[in-house]
Amino acid sequence: MNVVALIGRVVADPELRYTPNGVAVTTLRVAVDRRFKSQSGEKETDFFDVIAWRQSAEFAANYLTKGRLIGVQGRLQQRSWVQADGQKRSKIEVVADSVQGLDKPGGGQGAPGAAGVSREEPAPMEPPPGMAEADMDYDPFAEE
Repeated sequence: MNVVALIGRVVADPELRYTPNGVAVTTLRVAVDRRFKSQSGEKETDFFDVIAWRQSAEFAANYLTKGRLIGVQGRLQQRSWVQADGQKRSKIEVVADSVQGLDKPGGGQGAPGAAGVSREEPAPMEPPPGMAEADMDYDPFAEE
């Protein structure tokens, strides 16, 4: 089973790009504090690279900014490649299935860099008549 859930702060504004086929992809970095302090009594933080696709990518790019508290649910993915100098490299990333803002834009407690942000969260969608709320979670572009 490959499931990851993170709660942390966005390190820098997300970068939105599009594939040649027009699919939105966003990369962002998330700082997650460890639950326990080190032996010296200092708080330690881990940094994770997150990749979001399609609607999650557009949400992240449009509504998440540096310092925002977010929740990410997804899976781990390892990529490997060979650099031009022949050195082998690899990287482990979180591929997000869900990205959520957990604080209010510009008003997050202790959210460095979030002051002055005027973007608003989208209003929740009401299901069309005859459609159950659970049907709204269907993503025709999601990998299955």
